[in-house]
Amino acid sequence: MPSQSSVRTLKKPRLDDEVRFLRSWIEKPLHVGAVMPSGRPLARTMAQYVDRNSNGPVIELGPGTGAITSALIDHGIDPRRLVLVEYNPGFCALLRDRYPQAKVVQGDAYRLRDTLWNVLSQPATAIVSSLPLVTKPMLTRLRLIRDAFTALAPGAPFVQYTYSVVPPIPKSLPGVSTEASERIWMNLPPARVWVYRKR
Repeated sequence: MPSQSSVRTLKKPRLDDEVRFLRSWIEKPLHVGAVMPSGRPLARTMAQYVDRNSNGPVIELGPGTGAITSALIDHGIDPRRLVLVEYNPGFCALLRDRYPQAKVVQGDAYRLRDTLWNVLSQPATAIVSSLPLVTKPMLTRLRLIRDAFTALAPGAPFVQYTYSVVPPIPKSLPGVSTEASERIWMNLPPARVWVYRKR
């Protein structure tokens, strides 16, 4: 049975992450999609849509402190496949420290083509996004999904979660298939995962 001190040590990073998120959200609420890091049930749900048997890169947009990054690694994704695109320089430093084998790219995910132009050597197996899409104009969201499909291998998923009851990107995009998870009530606030694939 773990000692009291080891239990405190295990809980401390999570508490530190929550403080970091809250501070970043207060400073720039439209840049940080959530007040707290994603919960484990949500992170696991997002990770399950990524093919762990492929060898292509997996791009994560807005990884923050790495809650979903950790779920991807737990799911069996080799950290060397991860390309973490983060806007916040403080989070970038934290991600480089926590995931030294991953490639951390400080840049604007909403300008994905510019951010990734010299990063990828092959099409991505998946893009997993924690961006606050519903705070952005629809044209910005559509440009993001267009650029994402340019970076993705044919049929590879663009995985996005939202707290909203409506999809973050319309379900009716021509040539795009859409699926959604059940609402994840164990997350705070409850969330749903949407998956888009170009047909």
